[in-house]
Amino acid sequence: MSAHALFSAAYQDLLQGPLAHWLNTLPQQMDDWYRNALHGEFKKWQKLVDKLPAIEADNIDLLNSVTVNSNAPVSEYQQKHIEGLLKQFMPWRKGPFHIHGIHIDTEWRSDWKWDRVKPHIAPLAGKQVLDVGCGSGYHLWRMRGEGAANVYGIDPTQLFLIQFLATKHFIGDAPVHLLPLGIEQMQPLKAFDTVFSMGVLYHRKDPMLFLQQLKDQLKPGGQLVLETLVVDGDENTVLMAGERYAQMRNVWFLPSCEALKVWLTRLGFVDCKTVDVSVTSIEEQRATPWMTNHSLVDFLDSNDHSKTIEGYPAPTRAVITATKR
Repeated sequence: MSAHALFSAAYQDLLQGPLAHWLNTLPQQMDDWYRNALHGEFKKWQKLVDKLPAIEADNIDLLNSVTVNSNAPVSEYQQKHIEGLLKQFMPWRKGPFHIHGIHIDTEWRSDWKWDRVKPHIAPLAGKQVLDVGCGSGYHLWRMRGEGAANVYGIDPTQLFLIQFLATKHFIGDAPVHLLPLGIEQMQPLKAFDTVFSMGVLYHRKDPMLFLQQLKDQLKPGGQLVLETLVVDGDENTVLMAGERYAQMRNVWFLPSCEALKVWLTRLGFVDCKTVDVSVTSIEEQRATPWMTNHSLVDFLDSNDHSKTIEGYPAPTRAVITATKR
């Protein structure tokens, strides 16, 4: 399979919509990516995806979950075959997915996050949507379930792309695409109605640059939906973690909600609102048979779950919405 074959459906959807100018740069980027990807495990994973059986998707629910079922019964043998192949793509971090009776119980209950975000987003029906740092694409499917015309996710991690392709194999043709890119590789498209970024900002050494890059993808009047780790405090409060935060090495800045709104306002966003603040629980992020590594409970103080093992405030996540002027 070539890069063109892998991403041709995305190119077709771009060609027919308001994002056609993305094709000025995207195909060459995907060709370059594919040449490099073939030196790793991607080629092996692709062959495993090709072994997944073709089963008619008669019942698909993307509004309330990500669930695929068939009217014809799927045999126990087929289920075990599918499950065995899908477990080759562990760890599964974002979900859950329900595929022909198989429950992919991911590390994160991403459906809980969506339930917190959904009441505060502008209607997605008929819209062009981008999710930056989309992981394996769980939320892409939920955005499509809300009626988005086209949904694009970007994430450079090869395993996430394979997990997405495995899921899409069963869901079938849909204007939902995951492209292995970082936001820094994207031209300023200025054409999306809604841009989501959930769980990315604190991994960025330059958060202001990242927020500007998100803004550059929105059309005027478009909505940014930003979900990130925060700390308590006023508009001057920002925590810069030491070498690790909750055992993560790549955590940089954790602002307060008020500081984050100042950042967004300085960049020209308007109508900046904190619409949800939630402490991450050990029920929302935990080890499962589909993600058997250490998880949140291992990164908290065993005697005081309000602190990380480094002594910082335990993970609290906020959802901020803002509009591009």
